[in-house]
Amino acid sequence: MPELPEVETVRRGLAPVMEGARLVEAVAHRPDLRWPLPERFAERLTGRRVAGLGRRAKYLVADLEAENGHPAEVLVMHLGMSGSFRIEAPATAPQLPGAFALPRSKAAAHDHVEFGFEGGTRIVYNDPRRFGAMLLVPRAGLEEHPLFRSLGPEPLGNAFDAAALAAACAGRRSPIKAVLLDQSVVAGLGNIYVCEALHRAGIAPDRPAAGLVGPIVHPEGGIDPIIHPTALIERLVATIREVLEEAIHAGGSTLRDHAQVDGTLGYFQHSFRAYGRAGEACLTPGCGGEIERLVQSGRSTFHCRTCQK
Repeated sequence: MPELPEVETVRRGLAPVMEGARLVEAVAHRPDLRWPLPERFAERLTGRRVAGLGRRAKYLVADLEAENGHPAEVLVMHLGMSGSFRIEAPATAPQLPGAFALPRSKAAAHDHVEFGFEGGTRIVYNDPRRFGAMLLVPRAGLEEHPLFRSLGPEPLGNAFDAAALAAACAGRRSPIKAVLLDQSVVAGLGNIYVCEALHRAGIAPDRPAAGLVGPIVHPEGGIDPIIHPTALIERLVATIREVLEEAIHAGGSTLRDHAQVDGTLGYFQHSFRAYGRAGEACLTPGCGGEIERLVQSGRSTFHCRTCQK
């Protein structure tokens, strides 16, 4: 499934086309994706101007201005396992924004939703497995929608810092990897980038989360305990940001160059140090260990026993 960097590079690729543009046509070639499309989906989109295109966790969120009797709404889009957007502009070759580890489909049979904009540009949503989703949500109620109300802070935002992660880890015997994958702790992190961040930070993925937290002080008078972030927690937060920013930059560079826009393998420019490298030498300088694979909660984890403690 595309993770935060992939979704962010898709957002950056679509934003120049969508932001400020008016939808003159919306076409749904089937009534559902993962879930049924909203009632009167095409009608509610046609004629609307896209005020902005954002991202929350792994969701794309397009703000639609209140027009033609329709209130301000948000078009929420999720790529699922195999979804992608294709930009078809007049007199230019189709572009496939995003950076993916596996190739994206180009088969027209899987083109399920199309958006037409003023000037002739079209955006086509293709999804062979149909695990993606599109919803229309009132703008005022977005944060309380079931998909969003339990999400934690964005890992690249100011609300996610060492103190926040230390508080989430305190008293938890769960492995640190499981805590980082908990979307209520931090929104948008997935299996690939958690593996990469833990490897770079030198933290074993099966280490109990509580073991990363410093002394917990219980002041008198019923005041909440003071949880001290350790240097290890601070390093992990900094590494998570570093890994995500590098991955986003790699995808963004590809988008600017318009290289391999057909989505073939090799378009994905992120350099994994751990993920998918079982049996290969660890790339940590001076380590000499080997990347191994273990299964945690049904997911593959790639790590090095030598340098991750």
